[in-house]
Amino acid sequence: MHQALYRLLAWLSPAYPVGAFAYSSGIEWAVEAGDVADAATLQNWIEALLRDGSGFCDAVLFVHAFRAIEADDRTSLRDVAELAAALVSSKERQLETVTQGNAFVDATRKTWPCAALETLKAVWDGPVAYPVGIAVAARGHAVPLEAALAGYIQALVANWVSAGVRLIPLGQTYGLRVVAALEHQVAQTAARARSTSLDDMGSALFRADLASMRHETQYTRLFRS
Repeated sequence: MHQALYRLLAWLSPAYPVGAFAYSSGIEWAVEAGDVADAATLQNWIEALLRDGSGFCDAVLFVHAFRAIEADDRTSLRDVAELAAALVSSKERQLETVTQGNAFVDATRKTWPCAALETLKAVWDGPVAYPVGIAVAARGHAVPLEAALAGYIQALVANWVSAGVRLIPLGQTYGLRVVAALEHQVAQTAARARSTSLDDMGSALFRADLASMRHETQYTRLFRS
C-alpha cells in the first residue's frame, strides 16, 4: 500500500506534468461575470460542480474505467474511454480533459509503465480523458479504488480552488478554508460515483456549461478554459 500511495500522490501532485494549473473549468468567466466573487461563492460553485456537474461525471467515468481494467473487460474499457472523450459541453472542456489525459498517459508510460496502460492504448486510439487515464494507471498499480477516486476528486478541488485564489483574488488561507469545507462533498461525490451506472450519469449545471463556452471568447484570459 505504501508503494501504491506514493505513486498516487506523485500522479496527483501539481508538479506532475499535465498542465493542470492552466485550466479553470470556466471559473475564470464566472469571476468576470460576478458569479464567483469571494470564498463563499467559490465554495458554492465548486460544490455544484461536484454534486451536479463535470466533477461528478468525471468521478463516474473514473470508476467505470477502473472496474473495466479490473475485470479485463476491453469492450467496456473502450466504451468508457470513447464516452469520456465525447461527454463534454464545450470545445474548451474537451481541450481540458484530453490534453491532461494524454499528457498523463504519456508521462506515466515512461516513468511508471504497467500492462493496464498498454491495454488502454491497444483498445482505444483516440484522445484519453483525464479521469480515464488516472483510473487505468491506478488499477494497473494496485491502488485501491476508494483511495484513488478520493484522491482524484480532491485534486480537482485543489486545482479549482487554486484558480479561484489567483482570479478573485483570494488569500491562501481563505482558499484552504474552501478546500477544508468541501471535504464532506468530496466524500459524498466519491460514494455516489461508485454506485452510479453510466446510464444514470448526467450533468445539470447549465451555468457552468455556459461559463465554459463563454470563456472561449473572453477578451482577456489567464487560463486555457
